[in-house]
Amino acid sequence: MYVAVKGGEAAIRNAHALLAQRRRGDASVPEIGLDQITGQLSLAVDRVMAEGSLYDRELAALAIKQARGDLIEAIFLARAFRTTLPRFGASVPVDTGAMRVRRRISATFKDLPGGQVLGPTFDYTHRLLDERLATQAGDDADRTAAETTTSARPNVPPLPPAGEGWGGGTAPTPDASPAGEIPAPSLPSSDRTRLLPSSTPETEAGNIRLRSGRGFTGARVHTSGEAAEAPAGPMPRVTDLLGDEGLIEPAPADDGTPPRDLTREPLSFPADRPLRLQALARGDEGFLLALGYSTQRGYARTHPFVGEIRFGEVEVSLHAEELGFAVPLGEISVTECQSVNQFKGSATQPPQFTRGYGLVFGQLERKAMSMALVDRSLRFAELGEEKSAPAQDEEFVLSHCDNVQATGFVEHLKLPHYVDFQAELDLIRRMRAEHAAEAEAQAPDVAEAPHKEAAE
Repeated sequence: MYVAVKGGEAAIRNAHALLAQRRRGDASVPEIGLDQITGQLSLAVDRVMAEGSLYDRELAALAIKQARGDLIEAIFLARAFRTTLPRFGASVPVDTGAMRVRRRISATFKDLPGGQVLGPTFDYTHRLLDERLATQAGDDADRTAAETTTSARPNVPPLPPAGEGWGGGTAPTPDASPAGEIPAPSLPSSDRTRLLPSSTPETEAGNIRLRSGRGFTGARVHTSGEAAEAPAGPMPRVTDLLGDEGLIEPAPADDGTPPRDLTREPLSFPADRPLRLQALARGDEGFLLALGYSTQRGYARTHPFVGEIRFGEVEVSLHAEELGFAVPLGEISVTECQSVNQFKGSATQPPQFTRGYGLVFGQLERKAMSMALVDRSLRFAELGEEKSAPAQDEEFVLSHCDNVQATGFVEHLKLPHYVDFQAELDLIRRMRAEHAAEAEAQAPDVAEAPHKEAAE
């Protein structure tokens, strides 16, 4: 037994060394940096932050790099690191109505106060591979040369400079394109300002990174001289407009009762709506997407309208007891989705629209929409509706939406189960022996049966 254990330790150490080698890849290729991951794989970073329940872009990028791009493993790493951080208080609830909006759309009203902001989105792309992205050089010198070299394929424009063209800002003008090349399309200045708000890098001077424990929080504090990145002016929520006419249920009132904290106490049932929203906010995107899709295919019969999706920065504040007022800490990026669902009314409530709600870190619209769909389905009891679908089963949804728990249970099956399997193996062998003995004992009776019938 001692030799087997020591041999296992050596194998594990070698496996870790091999893992590090595979993670690094070809040593002749420059190693990817955390700034590249946060800047160019931002949506992957957003998902790790959301489902890891830890807002820190650098730590999320580190987790992605360490996990070799396995996002669920990266989420596991973020959750594990989160347990080491000190907890010094709870922030004041963020006001998404005061969001510094980068993207804001509505499927219910065409004309909204403040307008609709298309922002950075895949919605209207053709889902065709952009081969220009494959020509990206490894360093600045190679990149500069690539920008002035005609593409290997005819009629394919060169890769635009970093942060420019094709959704990142100003595209090259036709006069600046070398002969024989097709310039990248350029938006009029007014549309560009409206549809493609510029993005300020988080490493820009004037942005302050806040530390919490051993890691950065990832929040951004903007100086007074920093240029605004989003359209100015108020942007009221669509649900507020419907609420002014009494066409939608009122937002739940805050009775002052502190919500249960899913990160500090285990999930228990029945779960109230704040606890359900906590679980959904850090639940697996794929699982919630499948449940949300099921509600659209007849399993729960809820077909909502997307009242509004907005993405941008909201201010986070902490109430300082010694000062008696809230102190701003910085800004975080969030996506909010509010769905509008039909409701025929009840004995105590008139016909009106009802709400589904989703709020997640980063720009995760698919996750926020799925969360809103599932949230509305889980409210069937309070609205007097019939339970008829998996998405309405509170225990089923909340107990299986956490991908860290799911991964731990599923992947533990590949760990040694030698003793358990030997017990099962012995049991099967005994059962087979008993079955064979019974069959052998019944064999003479079966053989004599035809002779008895013939004699009769």
